[in-house]
Amino acid sequence: MRLGVLDVGSNTVHLLVVDAHRGARPLPAHSHKAELRLAQLLDARGAIGADGVARLVDTVRGALEAAEDKGVEDLLPFATSAVRDASNADAVLAQVKAETGVELRVLSGAEEARLTFLAVRRWFGWSAGKLLVLDIGGGSLEIAYGMDEEPDAVVSLPLGAGRLTAGWLPGDPADPADVKALRRHVRAQIARTVGEFSRFGAADHVVATSKTFKQLARLAGAARSTEGVYVQRELKRRSLEDWVPRLGSMTVAERAELPGVSEGRAGQLLAGALVAEGAMDLFGVETLEVCPWALREGVILRRLDQLPAARPTV
Repeated sequence: MRLGVLDVGSNTVHLLVVDAHRGARPLPAHSHKAELRLAQLLDARGAIGADGVARLVDTVRGALEAAEDKGVEDLLPFATSAVRDASNADAVLAQVKAETGVELRVLSGAEEARLTFLAVRRWFGWSAGKLLVLDIGGGSLEIAYGMDEEPDAVVSLPLGAGRLTAGWLPGDPADPADVKALRRHVRAQIARTVGEFSRFGAADHVVATSKTFKQLARLAGAARSTEGVYVQRELKRRSLEDWVPRLGSMTVAERAELPGVSEGRAGQLLAGALVAEGAMDLFGVETLEVCPWALREGVILRRLDQLPAARPTV
């Protein structure tokens, strides 16, 4: 069947269309995305303003039209941190449903972590052993650990790259004092969670997902995206530690000129790098591998698992 996942994230609204059936690898057929950066559109009350809601409605409507054009049979719409944490979340969801007919399911941070973990487990398989998975989004950081397809421990922290940029790094280039303060805040938040994971022992394989980690790995010398999803891409903490001060001294325009960094993400790359560096340091990670599958694939895989098994042919 042809499935569509509509992901209303903190940075983008992304429709991913795949051809899939139970027991098979989902095959991407179409991708439709628009950058809204909802995490940066919250007002002083923590609400998504009228303009942001109108833009969200228009974007969801456009994604719905694209899904229909591509023959999607089953649409799985969900929203993550930016909508989840908005003080007017219920009103936003009601308006989206009233104007588009799309009922967004709001995932909790724990659900995000579990579904991302499922995708990573399916990508690497059982031979990867105990997995530690890190995922930096626009609004939150998810961490998950486990041996099976369901993680033993998950945590979601309000340390998304977009959220932190809007709240802590107003300058361009960033004020060194602001960078130092954000670094201290990030590490304090992550340090509180380390004990929840350390009692399970060291991970056999540390994996990262998300655009932030992909861009940081590219800066550190990983293969371009054009070389395909099956090329192994790693990020070493030593390389990241070299890049953080360099990113801090650059303007947004200068970061956008770096290899693999998109113009839309350049502004929040410094905050994302501080979170990545803090997580790798506090969890004692020297090297991690970047996984091409993440939350959207996890949503698809969970849906496929719920389908009835195909009858065997004779």
